[in-house]
Amino acid sequence: MNKQLRKAIIAGNWKMNKTPTETAALIAQLKGAVQNPGCEVVICTPFTSLPCAVEATKGSCLHVGAENVHFEASGAFTGEISAPMLTDLGVEYVIVGHSERRQYFAETDQTVNKRALAALAAGLKVIVCVGESLAQREEGVTEELVRMQVKIALQGVSAEALKNVIIAYEPIWAIGTGRTATADQAQEVCAAIRRVVGELYGQTAADGLTVQYGGSMNAGNAAELLSKPDVDGGLIGGASLKADAFAAIVEAAGK
Repeated sequence: MNKQLRKAIIAGNWKMNKTPTETAALIAQLKGAVQNPGCEVVICTPFTSLPCAVEATKGSCLHVGAENVHFEASGAFTGEISAPMLTDLGVEYVIVGHSERRQYFAETDQTVNKRALAALAAGLKVIVCVGESLAQREEGVTEELVRMQVKIALQGVSAEALKNVIIAYEPIWAIGTGRTATADQAQEVCAAIRRVVGELYGQTAADGLTVQYGGSMNAGNAAELLSKPDVDGGLIGGASLKADAFAAIVEAAGK
């Protein structure tokens, strides 16, 4: 991390876990475990828990995010949630393009771009997820694939709006598998992400961009991963559901 140039952000992606009642209980634990962090801390909860999360985090260092957003502001899109709905709740962040959304719900690079644009237009901060499968890594196309994902995701995003974008590198083969990219592998791809952003927006903008690593980051490996110059935080899955484990990652990022 280089905190002189950019913000370190640890974000928890709760996925489809925790009822509103359970959310309130976990946030109470997190508020006790995470105090005066040296980085920004975000929890991204299921939609049903967002009102509770916004209320429960008031006056704390915790920020609230959603796990997805639709690209239209309103309309006949049964079951979807729009960016204005999120901002009206007091939500600050949203994840777009997570590999599970791409895999199970047919999201494409193009729809990820549309969601990102809609979220940014509504004033949300956007965590854009990119990453390769194990087969793609073994075929040696990781950098080409990630560059393409970044370029498409940022189509139409202005230099000013880029200030509200975080890019999370999540190797698909390391999500929920217990396998983690080595610190060097994470650094290599995060640096490649910063390079392509530099090509699109200039070096100053690239230097100011927060690039997270996601993919089985935990209390045991966080410090090594976060020691790399282009790894500015983490998008945390399973470990974000345990207050002590999440707090340990936040502590590592705060150093």
